[in-house]
Amino acid sequence: MERHASRGLTALTLGLALVVCAPSAGSAEDPTASAPPVEDAAPETPVAADPPGEPDATPAASDAGGTRLPEVVVEARSDSLVGIAESASQGTVGATQIDERPVLRPGEVLEVVPGLIVTQHSGDGKANQYFLRGFNLDHGTDFATRVNGVPVNLPSHAHGQGYTDLNFMIPELIRKIDYKKGVYYADEGDFSSAGAANLQYWNVLPEGIALATVGMFDYTRGLVADTPKVGPGNLLYAGEVLFNNGPWDVRSQFLKGNAVLGYSVGDDANGWNVTGMGYKAGWDSTDQIPQRAVDAGIIGRFGTLNASDGGSSQRYGLSAEWHRTGEDQISRILAYGYYYDLSLFSDFTYFLDDPIDGDQFEQQDRRVVSGLDASHTWLGRLGSVATDTRVGVQVRNDAIHNGLYHTLDRARLSTTRADDIVVTSGAPYLETREQWTDWLRSIAGLRVDIVDFHVDAELPENSGNVTAAIASPKLDLIFGPWERTELYLNGGMGFHSNDARGVLAHVEPGSDPPALIDPASALVRTYGAEIGLRSTRLHGLQTTVALWWLDIASELLFVGDAGTTAGSRPSRRYGVEWANFYTPTEWLTIDADFALTHTRFVGDDPAGNYIPGSPDAVIAAGITVHDLHGFFGSVRLRYFGPRPLIEDNSVRSDATLLLSNQIGYQINSTWSVWVEMFNFLNGKEQDIAYYYPTRLRDEPAGPDDGGYNGVQFHPVEPLSVRVAVTAHF
Repeated sequence: MERHASRGLTALTLGLALVVCAPSAGSAEDPTASAPPVEDAAPETPVAADPPGEPDATPAASDAGGTRLPEVVVEARSDSLVGIAESASQGTVGATQIDERPVLRPGEVLEVVPGLIVTQHSGDGKANQYFLRGFNLDHGTDFATRVNGVPVNLPSHAHGQGYTDLNFMIPELIRKIDYKKGVYYADEGDFSSAGAANLQYWNVLPEGIALATVGMFDYTRGLVADTPKVGPGNLLYAGEVLFNNGPWDVRSQFLKGNAVLGYSVGDDANGWNVTGMGYKAGWDSTDQIPQRAVDAGIIGRFGTLNASDGGSSQRYGLSAEWHRTGEDQISRILAYGYYYDLSLFSDFTYFLDDPIDGDQFEQQDRRVVSGLDASHTWLGRLGSVATDTRVGVQVRNDAIHNGLYHTLDRARLSTTRADDIVVTSGAPYLETREQWTDWLRSIAGLRVDIVDFHVDAELPENSGNVTAAIASPKLDLIFGPWERTELYLNGGMGFHSNDARGVLAHVEPGSDPPALIDPASALVRTYGAEIGLRSTRLHGLQTTVALWWLDIASELLFVGDAGTTAGSRPSRRYGVEWANFYTPTEWLTIDADFALTHTRFVGDDPAGNYIPGSPDAVIAAGITVHDLHGFFGSVRLRYFGPRPLIEDNSVRSDATLLLSNQIGYQINSTWSVWVEMFNFLNGKEQDIAYYYPTRLRDEPAGPDDGGYNGVQFHPVEPLSVRVAVTAHF
């Protein structure tokens, strides 16, 4: 599957990265001789009533005669980003806030991002479904996710563009989550139009941890992790085993194992680390089911129409990161590689296409991913103006084999398509920051993405090679701070790539006689802008407000009868987000986030202009007690507003309101125990809903191409209780 063009582009961009990031002689200290790691400090605690002081807006001259803009390490949402952030929709959430949230599934840690909803419509081993800023992001399209800086989104995936499976992630290892929304950041490229998040692991844990959890539906989980001192650095090790049957009539039998092994030297300024990760899982799944089958008593709310659905997945990776800080420059290089494998068996339409053997299909995806992310920053001054200039390059190659097969009880009956794919991308970018006055700073950026798509398909008509490029300028203006308050004006362009198979497709696979189709655009332009405010003026309160707008030249929509995504019409979204984090005392935190969105296709179409699956309203709120005479806990509310399920808005989903809580007690410095309750009101809402045609076994042919249009839904899990015991050492 290797391609000379792909290797050439990779070599060129790798060479550029090495030139860009080569530090000047004597620019930095030896990382092994640096001060003790910042992460050796005591565990982070919520900020007290007074928020952190405002950073000095006037840069201070360095000893070398250069100039440095204010530098602050931010590790908790309660910390002030006034004087630091690029937009009102940028933020950081620290380990304490993550640990104190009840999390049903690992991917739900992303719900710390204001306005983001994480759901599931299938088995626990499958990637979650995400919603943000009026997007049904499916399994990750238009939201770029990284763990330790390593991209998780998978282009040209068998189950959808940008597939983001976070089951290999261990929540207790997260030091912080940095998030951004919008297209205003030069270091964010493909899949980031709605937003981006980086889940950063600890290099040095505050304490070793051993955890055992048991719960309803045969849930069991064990975890051990520590970072002992070894030589000049620290060894990170972690192991996790989890089993869960879930509430489903057909037991999930979800079993997964996770392992992490790493070594780090230095601190946040100068150092390096190497991290290896391994993950393997298998499961049976209950996918979304027809509402009419439940209404007719054929199955219950937790039943299935195909007991053989499910899958298996594995991921093994290695990454290495090096960073150095001098008096007037900063360098960083991250290199990574991983192997990924998924076999997924699904049945969304039952007997619509094949009334005899049924419609189950297997989606297989095997790939090797490799890449590099490097940057170099110069800190200086142009006359009286303090300036930072950053140059970077991001390189990635995905060597993929995937296939789509018609199956019966997981046995292959026929091949719909099988493809060998290589997707190679390179993206140099430039970003410059200026502090013009004590109340005005600007950030201007430009990135150029070059993507090469190569497909070897069974149908020669669907094979070939396409290379595309797109430039994305960015501009941010930040006014203030005044009275611990800043105003932001942000604008920029972004893009998302399409599936390589769609970019090179000319004949519809499996069609008889062959049906000609138009290839999809390789790279799809997005445009966005935002006006925002961030303030810590009120005692103990951090609040942000953002009015935003985003246009996209071609919407990617979920196709229910195929289980894939397809290009659609242009769309426009705009909305308002209001996020609040209030710490009235050292032991109490209250947060409340509100997001309202208007989404429509652009232009007139008889089918209608509503975008299926786009939520109009999202609310997340919580009350957290950190340490009140040894007790800790939280209560959280999540409101997922109704969505149109069809373009004319004649069918809408129900809203989903869930309440969950956690309560625990710190017995002593070593032992703690807590209880988590999910959906403690035992609501019977929908976790996710769709509208498309299906046909049940022995059901007569219907008017909608042989089936019957209707709501297909996946229920929220009922009341579930888990008990955990933790030892810190």
